[in-house]
This record gives sequence, C-alpha cells and structure tokens, in this order.
Amino acid sequence: MPFVLGNETFERLASFGLMANFMVYLQSEYHMNQVKAATLLNTWSAASNFAPVIGAYVSDAFIGKFWTIAFGSFSSLLGMIIMTLTALLPQLRPPPCTHEGQLHGQCVGHNKAQLGILIASLCWLSIGTGGIKPCSIPFSVDQFDLTTEEGRKGNNIYIYIKPEGSVFAAVAQVFVAAYKKRQLNLPADEVDGQFYNPPFNRSLLPELHPTRQYSCLNKAALIVGDEVKQDGLCENPWRLCSVQQVEDVKCLINIIPIWLTSVLGFLAMNQQGTFTVAQALKMDLQFGPSIKIPAGSVGVITLTAIAIWLPFYDGVVVAALEKVTKQEGGITLLQRIGIGNLFSILTMLVSGFIETERRLSALSHGGTDGIAPMTVMWLTPQLILIGFSEIFSIVGLIEFYNKQFPEHMRSIGNSLIYLTFSFASYASSTVISVVHDVSARHGSNWLSNDINTSKLDYFYFLIAGISSLNFLFFLFCARRYRYRSSVKLM
Repeated sequence: MPFVLGNETFERLASFGLMANFMVYLQSEYHMNQVKAATLLNTWSAASNFAPVIGAYVSDAFIGKFWTIAFGSFSSLLGMIIMTLTALLPQLRPPPCTHEGQLHGQCVGHNKAQLGILIASLCWLSIGTGGIKPCSIPFSVDQFDLTTEEGRKGNNIYIYIKPEGSVFAAVAQVFVAAYKKRQLNLPADEVDGQFYNPPFNRSLLPELHPTRQYSCLNKAALIVGDEVKQDGLCENPWRLCSVQQVEDVKCLINIIPIWLTSVLGFLAMNQQGTFTVAQALKMDLQFGPSIKIPAGSVGVITLTAIAIWLPFYDGVVVAALEKVTKQEGGITLLQRIGIGNLFSILTMLVSGFIETERRLSALSHGGTDGIAPMTVMWLTPQLILIGFSEIFSIVGLIEFYNKQFPEHMRSIGNSLIYLTFSFASYASSTVISVVHDVSARHGSNWLSNDINTSKLDYFYFLIAGISSLNFLFFLFCARRYRYRSSVKLM
C-alpha cells in the first residue's frame, strides 16, 4: 500500500513540476516561439489526460490494475530519465543563444533528432500517466476486504483482482443491440417479461420497465425468440441487453451535453499554464531585496488560493448556505459548475486588463530587455480567480459525475474528467493556431514571438467571449437536465 500511494504521489509531483516550468524550458533552451511552445505544451497535456482513459480500459478488460501500474511506473521513469538527459547533455538541445538573439529570432533552432528525443520523453511520460493515474486508487481499494475485520486492516501481499471486462463494452452493446433490432416495433402496452431483466436483479429489485426517453434504445432490451437461456441469462449480449443497462446508457447521454460545455469552460485554465508564464518573463520577478521568483513558479499562487479557499468553502460557506437554502451542499451541483464558469470568464477579462497595462508599461518604460517595470505580483488577481474557477468547476464536475452516474459506471464518470482536460487542451491548441494564423495574415499578430509587440490582451478577451457563449449554452443544458434520483435498498 505505501508503494502504491507513494508511486502515485511522486508521479503527480513530477508531472506538476515539469508542467510548471516546461513553457520556460521550451522557450529558453529549445528557442521555440511562444505559439509553438504553447501548442506543444497543450498537445502533451491533452495526450496525458487522454491516456488514463486508455489505461483504464486496458486494465479493466485485459491485464488488470497491478500490471498496468507496473508498466506505467516503468514508462514514467523512462520518460523522466530521457527528459533529464535533454537538460544534462548539450548535444540533445540547440546551442545557447543570447537574449538579443532570441528577441530578433536569430537563435539556432532545434533539429529533428533533438525534437524527436524531447517528444519521445513526453510520450513515455504520457504512457506512464495513463497507467498510474486511473488504477492507483482502485487498486488500493482492492487490497481491503470490508466484509471481515482482518480484511479492513489490509494485507502485506498484493491481492490480484481478475479483469472483468470494461464498462465501455456494456455501453457499446446497447447501441449495437438497438441497431440490430431497429426494424422492430415497441409494444404499445408494457407487459412483464417483454423486456429483459437478469435473474440476479429480480432478487433485489422489482422488474424494471424502460422509460420513454430515447425509446429507440429500448429495443436493445426487447426479448425476441429464444434470446434468453434456461438459466435466465441472455444468449448474446450484443443482441439483448438488460433494462438497467439501457437506462444507464440513457443516463450517460443526458450527461454528455453538460460534459461538452465543460470542455470550452476549461479554455481559461489552459492559458494560465502557457501565456501567464510568458507574461511573468517580461515582468519584474524580484520579490523583496534578495528573492527572485522563477517565472514558472507563479502558479503556486493558484495552488495556495485553492489550499486556503477549498476547506473554508466546504467547512464554512457550505454550512451557511445549507441553513439558508435547506439543501445538501448549499447549492446544486450544476449551480456550482456554473459559478466556476463565471469565474473563468472573469479570469480572462482581468487577465486582459492586466496584460494591457503590462504591455503599455513595457513599451513606455521598459528597458532594452523588454521587461516592464511592474512586479510579477500584478498577476496575482488572475491566478487567484482561476483557482476559484478550478474549485467550483473541477470539484463540482467530479461530484456531479460521481452522483449522477450509476455505481458500476463510475469509471466512465472518472474518465470524463480526464477527457475534459484532454479535449480542452486540444481546443486550446486549435484556438491558438487559428488566432496566430488569422491575425498574422491581417498584419497585427496577436501572438507574435515578442509578447510586447503582440496583442495577448485581445486573445484573452477572445477567450472570455468564447467562454461567455459557452456559459449560455451551459445554462440552456442545465435548465433541461433532470437529476438522477438515488435508489435505496431496504
């Protein structure tokens, strides 16, 4: 158990530490412009967040959690070794360049081999994340047997749980079965026995009947001919599914619109790990007489805000709201997510105004190095606001998925969080590339290599506009969403 939890902890520390300084590393050591560096960073982030979905599927369907974690640990170690070598060996990165050379684009860029080695290290790190992140906590839970006193204490020997198949296959079976029976007509009057309920469900619950919502999927549970064996089990799960299976898929379909809004809602968060660092590099990093803040470390402000506000919100604010609203949690889960979306819009607006002041200060009073005579602490408001956005959005979504998905589909709910981060990173890369190309064609590059001559504030305002439209779509979806009621077995 200590190894599993320690392995997860150090993997996260390595990933967060690398993510915080990677933008600076790409620009200063590989001489990439900020657009190319941001695109590479977002692409790696997207791959790292998509990998756990694949890792969870491989673990559940084929090799189990233990071997998935073992392979992920090896991959993560190999990736960090290669990344460390790029920093230690000068041959693996471009030759050094002066600040003036960087400013005028005169630095020698990386060659294909150097970039290939860098990308190889990132690929191994993503594979490691995909193996460790989705399996560590479930594997830890597997080590306990809650039915016995001894089992609750854990065991010094790893308990291996045989893979039982992925829940993604169960979802696919519903669509395949419904498609195969698309020519059939649903019965006008529901009679017991027309729709399939497994025998082990009947002993716990009364016979389930499919709801009218998405009625075309009900055909997947419609019994035709001899599709049910003598023991009550279905002959072919790709032709006949249970009513519970169909209703679970309907639940997934209802959640998809909310999930889609969260993808664009996370656009603002992606910018804080890329262009905020670029802003910090062109500001006064001195803090007091003897402390110089590394540009890649400004994200600590966000983490500090989360560490302070999250327990205060859960312990004080929620309790006060519950007294007023008489509702568990104080506000609904979708209201919490909506507040997070509002904070992301506010973050981009504040970021745009601060960048306007920073650029004007750099152009009017900056030195030859282009550094504005503004302390980097001016970035504090936007970093705190994005922390609030993460508290409401990310935590709200995790709680929303855990409560709205059926228990045996929680793995899909956890996967949706990673998919959100992944698609948001890809969306961010796409927006950056489009804005860079379109603005450059019209003579005023918003995202040029020199941040002082670019229009980064315009880009922030554009993200705020996209986030605002996304918020309206979120309101439309949230008003039509019906919460899944919990069922208690007596």
